[in-house]
Amino acid sequence: MPMPAGQKLFTYRDYLEWDSEMRVELIDGAVYDMTPAPSRAHQRISMALSGIIWRHLDSTSSCEVYVAPFDVRLPEQDEPDDLIRTVVQPDISVICDRSKLDDKGCRGAPDWIIEIISPATASRDYIRKLTLYEKHGVREYWIVHPVDRIVMVYCMDEEGRYGRPDIYSIEDSVEPRVIEGLAIELGRVFEP
Repeated sequence: MPMPAGQKLFTYRDYLEWDSEMRVELIDGAVYDMTPAPSRAHQRISMALSGIIWRHLDSTSSCEVYVAPFDVRLPEQDEPDDLIRTVVQPDISVICDRSKLDDKGCRGAPDWIIEIISPATASRDYIRKLTLYEKHGVREYWIVHPVDRIVMVYCMDEEGRYGRPDIYSIEDSVEPRVIEGLAIELGRVFEP
């Protein structure tokens, strides 16, 4: 839930000072609570997807995959880390430009982000994060629905915009544009 209107906007400096047990994200300076912890189904899907991606990447790949909690700092321009107002923790992040990686996580847009829907975060993932990831240049954004067993795939076009999503079901195999030669069979991801 965001902070009430009129409250202070926060930065990454503030974020680093908070209790490490508190799971939050900052979007444009507003705080969003990430609790409660994800469901078992959410975690199983996250592990299945990240495992498939990780196994496909080898030592010659420039891409790396990370799972939450993993801080992705999205600066507006070239402001120092302390002044960044957007820090998200996508369920899965794939970064192919290793210069964006540091000990704190990732500074700049990952190439591919996967968010797994939960009741507490659904509207944020559908609306706020879709706009945010498009604005910052995330090349591919997947929204995974554990209950409906579908995946919505948004890919950035030449104008830097997401068009209508491609929607896949449990019977489909999906080939992400970001990683060549990878095909993800959704039946393996969603199996009970």
